[in-house]
Amino acid sequence: MGYRNTWLLFIAPGAFAGSVLTFAGLWGVPFLTTHYGRSAPKAAAICSALLISWAVGGPVFGSLSDRIGQRKPLYVIGCAALALSWAAIIFVPGLPIAALVALLIVSGFSAGGIIIGFAYVKESVPAHLAGTAAGVCNMGVMLGPMLLQPAVGWVLDRQWQGTMVGEARIYELNAFRAGFSFMLAWAVLALICVIFSRETNCRQVH
Repeated sequence: MGYRNTWLLFIAPGAFAGSVLTFAGLWGVPFLTTHYGRSAPKAAAICSALLISWAVGGPVFGSLSDRIGQRKPLYVIGCAALALSWAAIIFVPGLPIAALVALLIVSGFSAGGIIIGFAYVKESVPAHLAGTAAGVCNMGVMLGPMLLQPAVGWVLDRQWQGTMVGEARIYELNAFRAGFSFMLAWAVLALICVIFSRETNCRQVH
């Protein structure tokens, strides 16, 4: 923990995993059915597209990082694209459904940059600490959804206006915007962390 990159790369990946799993795994379907008029199966398909783009983004980011021999630039790009796409999804009113889906795919693909963090943090410490550093980084990955999923739900419940459909609560658009703002804030924090990290040039620190 005495190495700066360990802390920075512990904080950053929670934004990637947290935002994707909070939206696609929990709150995306209610958001899309309530405010974009999608049926539950269509909303679930859109969330699946987000997850698939995340899966595709990982190998692409990892391969490009190895090819250029640098970690930081692509990690910064992934963080910035993630933050910008979520900002548009949350705050641009009345997005056409095609634009919304495109932005979700971009956010998922950008979140694939999370894979760089594991190699980056392992290279940021001496070789005998690489496994421990990777474990710390993975704790950060798990921290994102662990905190963001209930945090968004807490905000939604606090802003709930009492509307029900059957036994399901219906949340206003502003409530979703307030809840999803946590995801955007963490993406911005991740960008700051990665900007202040030290490049390893794909080589082990001694």
